[in-house]
Amino acid sequence: MKHLQDNLKMRAVKSSDQQLPGQVVLVLQGGGALGSYQAGVYQALHEANIEPDWIIGTSIGAINASLIAGNLPESRVQRLQEFWSRMERKPIWPFPAMWPGVAEILSYWSTVLSGIPGFFTPNLFAHLGADYPVGADRAGYYSTEPLEKTLLDLVDFSLVNECSPRLTVGAAHVRSSQMRYFDSRDSDLGVKHILASGALPPAFPPVRIEGELYWDGGILSNTPTEAVFDDNPRKNSLIFAVHMWNPTGADPQTMADVLNRHKDIQYSSRISSHITRQQQAHRLRHVITQLVARLPEDERNSEVVRDLAGYGCQTQMHVVRLLAPQLDWENHTKDIDFSPSGIRQRWTAGYMHARNVLDRSPWVGEFDPLAGVVLHEHTAAMPTAAE
Repeated sequence: MKHLQDNLKMRAVKSSDQQLPGQVVLVLQGGGALGSYQAGVYQALHEANIEPDWIIGTSIGAINASLIAGNLPESRVQRLQEFWSRMERKPIWPFPAMWPGVAEILSYWSTVLSGIPGFFTPNLFAHLGADYPVGADRAGYYSTEPLEKTLLDLVDFSLVNECSPRLTVGAAHVRSSQMRYFDSRDSDLGVKHILASGALPPAFPPVRIEGELYWDGGILSNTPTEAVFDDNPRKNSLIFAVHMWNPTGADPQTMADVLNRHKDIQYSSRISSHITRQQQAHRLRHVITQLVARLPEDERNSEVVRDLAGYGCQTQMHVVRLLAPQLDWENHTKDIDFSPSGIRQRWTAGYMHARNVLDRSPWVGEFDPLAGVVLHEHTAAMPTAAE
């Protein structure tokens, strides 16, 4: 992806010499081709000497996460570039700039009809009819066997399981409809865990792990920030939450607008309300800790108070939310826009957005001591916290 590297040689990189407010967590949403935005964000962090201590991903976010966790720091950007170069769906004929969007349309239909080498290929048996018995392990319109080979080629799972950084990927348990997070801190992860996290039905078949079938975690929770908030023990954290689906948007005027807005709402996963609830919960935890500290020492040391104090905490989590922009020609098929221009523009946008955030460092300063979760939008000058 030489064209991508050239585009990002725009100014000198300011290395991170500041004190970060805790463990660095990278949370990567699902979104198919939109995931090149995440790669750009990581490149900016890497160039600023900020490497994640923990990466959490769903779907394409899990794939990008494995490429980072499964390679040494000096090789990570190169591996991401190689992966996304393999994902490019180039048009058969070049089209002039006066025909914007034509190449992207052809790329879309090429992807739908023939798949992407290195990612997925059509499963012909699935097209014999909805009731044709393809079997549980092949129940998808495409096969992801090419993706399995690609990941085994680009990801060193022995590095993943060294837990530096820690890797967590989310998948949906088919039979129970429960979310399950596979965590390298708790057990070894392999290529099947990554494939399960990205097995979006009905396009891709479920993946069997420990005898059970799993689908893409995004159908339950496409923004797995909850894994950080629910972690035990909780730690002070700087969380870069990289989102590709816009939670807000204009009133749709056409059916194309309806399809696009519907998908944004579906996969943005109510992230704003989730963070608001976490802000409220963490404020209460801080209040509990403050109240316990004001009790007389003999009461503070009683068994009952010690048990109650366990519901409190003093950790502070800074959530930096980066949101991928909508490109001029985008519509509801944007998540399978693997055109070279789409990949390049989203990667560049992620890089520039992350650079802007790093230049501002909004997590530096004084904050309400009762605010356990502080939200920073990449377009905002000031953080937002719960009242």
